[in-house]
Amino acid sequence: MKTDDLIEALVEDRARPSMTPRAAILGAVVSGAVIAGILFMMVLGYRADIAQAAETYRFLFKFVLTLTLAASAITLALQVFRPEAALGRRLWLIAVAPAMLAAAALAELFVMPSSTWLPRLIGTNARFCLTMIPLFSVAPLLAFFAALRKGAPANPGLAGALAGLGAGGIAATLYASHCTDDSPLFVIVWYPIAIGFVTLVGYLAGRRWLRW
Repeated sequence: MKTDDLIEALVEDRARPSMTPRAAILGAVVSGAVIAGILFMMVLGYRADIAQAAETYRFLFKFVLTLTLAASAITLALQVFRPEAALGRRLWLIAVAPAMLAAAALAELFVMPSSTWLPRLIGTNARFCLTMIPLFSVAPLLAFFAALRKGAPANPGLAGALAGLGAGGIAATLYASHCTDDSPLFVIVWYPIAIGFVTLVGYLAGRRWLRW
């Protein structure tokens, strides 16, 4: 390559705008959620009584919980995109959704007879929950990894775990619209197991695929 050609190529490369961390992560959120949503509608769809369920606070609370979890993970993922970033005290954001869920479960124990606790905890769709949430997490998780690979996270395992947590939150939001088990006692057991599995997969994958 001639010197003039090399200089021209370098100038063009420098002028080409690179994707910002925010754009990359938000693009991953949108694309992953859309693909997961399409898969959800093909496989499950909304519960038959969703209009009636939407009038109950237990049903609506599931979305407050899962969206808070997803938003917390996505916010932190934006912070670990670059090697100089440090989360520090921002990690407290991860505790917001679990704290809300713990409070809701405690309230359920107070307002419901003890004879209903175990049936509400076991529910009717536990195995389905443990299967569907990881399934609907695949597309968002892959999208998050594609975005994070454009950066250079200093802690690949943590970045992968946040990707898994965000993907699990998105998937759980979709699944919550199908799930007929609305009790916080059910949610506090089975949703964290399913999302935790996705988070673990993200952590292990991050340690391998997000290293630089």
